[in-house]
Amino acid sequence: MSVLIETVTEPTAEVVAAFARLLPQLSGSAGPLDAAGLGRVLAAEAVTVLAARLDGVIAGTLTLVVVPLPTGVRAHVEDVVVDGAARGHGIGAHLVDRALALAAEAGARTVDLTSRPSREAATRLYERAGFVRRDTAVLRHPLTADAPAAPRG
Repeated sequence: MSVLIETVTEPTAEVVAAFARLLPQLSGSAGPLDAAGLGRVLAAEAVTVLAARLDGVIAGTLTLVVVPLPTGVRAHVEDVVVDGAARGHGIGAHLVDRALALAAEAGARTVDLTSRPSREAATRLYERAGFVRRDTAVLRHPLTADAPAAPRG
């Protein structure tokens, strides 16, 4: 079985269908992503969406965000997902390797990502690729009206 990594440039029906199949495997809170929504993602200058094909079928995706900041070019990997039926073929490793190469080409000195502790296989993949755990606090501010407000005090 061969794995091919490509950059997604258009929200084709095939790509939209792949995201509809893959995103729920990543997060239960991921809403549907239609062609218009995916088009907005693909149009963002800082974003590169990669798709992995296993024998011609999209079996995984990864989103790379690269932005120039006053402190240097920063890169972040988001939304890595490999179809459960296609795991064990090195798809995640191929996606991560391509993202790291693109980040380096863009001038980033480091690439960050976060992964839930329950995703142990994903964490092992990232560590094999050279990612190291950092002693840092990840803070999130909920901007949506339905998210619980942070306590003040």
